[in-house]
Amino acid sequence: MSKPRVEIEYCTGCRWMLRAAWMQQELLVTFEQELESVSLKPGRDGVFEVRVDQARVWSRVEDGGFPDIRELKQRVRDLVNPDRALGHTDRAHGA
Repeated sequence: MSKPRVEIEYCTGCRWMLRAAWMQQELLVTFEQELESVSLKPGRDGVFEVRVDQARVWSRVEDGGFPDIRELKQRVRDLVNPDRALGHTDRAHGA
C-alpha cells in the first residue's frame, strides 16, 4: 500500500516559497514514517493550498489566511493517521 503524498501549492508572485518550504519541513519531520512525500508546487494568483492525495486540507482563500502549523499538522494527521497522538501539538493553546 502506498503512503499519502502531500502537496503545498504556493504563489510565486507573492514570494510564499519560504513559508511553504518551512511547512514542508515541519510535515516531513512530524510524519516521516507516514508520508511518501511532501512536494512544493509553484502557483499564482495568491494561491496557498495544502492537499493530501488531492484532498484539500487548507486553502488560504477558503480558510482565511495561512494555517497555524499546529492546525495544519492536526488536519494532515486526521487524514493520514487519525489515531496518532501529536503530543504537545494536540494540546490546546495555553494548556
